[in-house]
Amino acid sequence: MNTQHIDAIAKAVLYEGYMLYPYRPSSVKNRQRFNFGVLYPRLYSEAQTGSDAWSIQTECLVRGDSVSTVEIRLRFLKLIARSVRATEVAVELQSVSAIDGDGNLVVLWQEAIECEVALPVCKLEGLVATPVEWRFPFPAKEVTEPLRRANGTVSGIVTRKQESVRGVVEGKVFPVTEGIFRLQVRVKNLTPFDGMGTEATRDSALMRSLVSAHVLLGVADGEFVSLLEPPEELRDLAASCQNVGLWPVLVGAEGQRDIMLASPIILYDYPQIAPESPGDLFDGTEIDEILALRILTMTEDEKQEMRQTDERARKMLERTEALSMETLAKLHGTLRELRPSFLSEPARFEPARSAPTRKEMP
Repeated sequence: MNTQHIDAIAKAVLYEGYMLYPYRPSSVKNRQRFNFGVLYPRLYSEAQTGSDAWSIQTECLVRGDSVSTVEIRLRFLKLIARSVRATEVAVELQSVSAIDGDGNLVVLWQEAIECEVALPVCKLEGLVATPVEWRFPFPAKEVTEPLRRANGTVSGIVTRKQESVRGVVEGKVFPVTEGIFRLQVRVKNLTPFDGMGTEATRDSALMRSLVSAHVLLGVADGEFVSLLEPPEELRDLAASCQNVGLWPVLVGAEGQRDIMLASPIILYDYPQIAPESPGDLFDGTEIDEILALRILTMTEDEKQEMRQTDERARKMLERTEALSMETLAKLHGTLRELRPSFLSEPARFEPARSAPTRKEMP
């Protein structure tokens, strides 16, 4: 599956809500992050009466035959808890909320790394007889580093800790009519979660969760059927597909039918990143121009906090401050889909967006 031409869309989904304006840990918005596509440990989910999911499922229709093959890839973020300990004597450490090493402020924060689980290519018809169950582990990990002053003395220790995460991807296929199959993929978080007392906080569960989980599906020698605009003869079959926590859409160039993105955010077929967008803002429902102008009007102290909170936030700030007037002008809006007849149907004016733009429904 060649995903190079759709990776921008997948990344927009992966980092949706990673951090929100004003991009600082002191803001209320960023005190409870990661609200899309989170798969919590089962025990935690059940303790919340199922309001926080531990499994997701996507189903879609595939046209194929005996030579058709499918690929399944799971992508998600795994969280890293960044903590700091400060001391005037390096061997006597004390936990703090922030530490300043000669202007290099380090604060408590949850970073993230990208994870992917790629299943082996399978025959479409083979999954009818033999469903696949692919278990995956991501081990716990802890890394520490000293925070040094300019004179070489240690002002504290920065620790980045990951908890172990375990899960399973299940894939099966059901023949539904001549040449049409229903592909079903389920993802489950199987991570143990023992502390159901005071330890059972959302933050501790998030450390053992699959965050922004989504599934990429590929088919060779076959094609996917749109669930939004299926052929008339397949409309009922498309409506019968059961999607829980995910919604599959066709991605790639218009008319391409070999890749589907099952996203925790509802999109339309063939979503695209607006070409005017200069980079990620982690908020696909906002307009680039508005967020860029808001960032530029922040105080120097606010920018400094944003810069020192997260590497992605720092790069966003630097990119925004470097925007030329010409680029900012392009963000103001763009005319798309100019039609020949202005009297019968007006052209649509659509502002440039930082995330997948959506086609209007008929």
